[in-house]
Amino acid sequence: MAVFTVTHTQRVDGYAIVQTLETTEIGIGQSITVAGTTGFNGTFTVLAVPVYYFEGIDTEGDWLFDDQVIITNQLLFKDAGDDLERSAADPFGTLTWTETCTWIVAADVLSWLGISVATANDTTFVGVCTDAANAWAYKARKMAGYQGEYLSTVPSSAVKLGTIMYAAALYRERGSVDSYASFQDMAVTAPTGTMGQIMRLLGIRRSQVA
Repeated sequence: MAVFTVTHTQRVDGYAIVQTLETTEIGIGQSITVAGTTGFNGTFTVLAVPVYYFEGIDTEGDWLFDDQVIITNQLLFKDAGDDLERSAADPFGTLTWTETCTWIVAADVLSWLGISVATANDTTFVGVCTDAANAWAYKARKMAGYQGEYLSTVPSSAVKLGTIMYAAALYRERGSVDSYASFQDMAVTAPTGTMGQIMRLLGIRRSQVA
């Protein structure tokens, strides 16, 4: 969860704009919660991340911007209410963003493992592994240069399988120090193929083409 400072607000034709003090990584379709402002508090879905002054909508409902006035760190969302000119927030408000990826669910991981959980603790741990895999896969792809991906929509079947495999790998390492747990007396060579396959499925560590 990240919290940013809201410095300016604006509402025109049923759409609101908030400007943050800091640069954010918030994208279209993501949920934000605004608090501490006058008339702009609530939870909203980001519809655009404009860099120009917002002028409202035209007769066909399209957004209008003044490309001669550049304003950074803006987020646009639907918000019914009276029109309000752009002005400094007094007092400054806060914008809270919780980055929660839901590309896979626990049932996907259990299906891949081919097992049924035995205890409530097992169920909880599968959920923890699923959440961790979702968070890691989303961050890893963003760091690899993939932009504009939705937290609630997996980009492809390959990415979904890679995320499932990573969650399953985390589950299988339960109780082990650095690799899969084993009952063998002799040392077992650490598995290396699985991680490589996960990376390939996620499209990480390879050259990207248009």
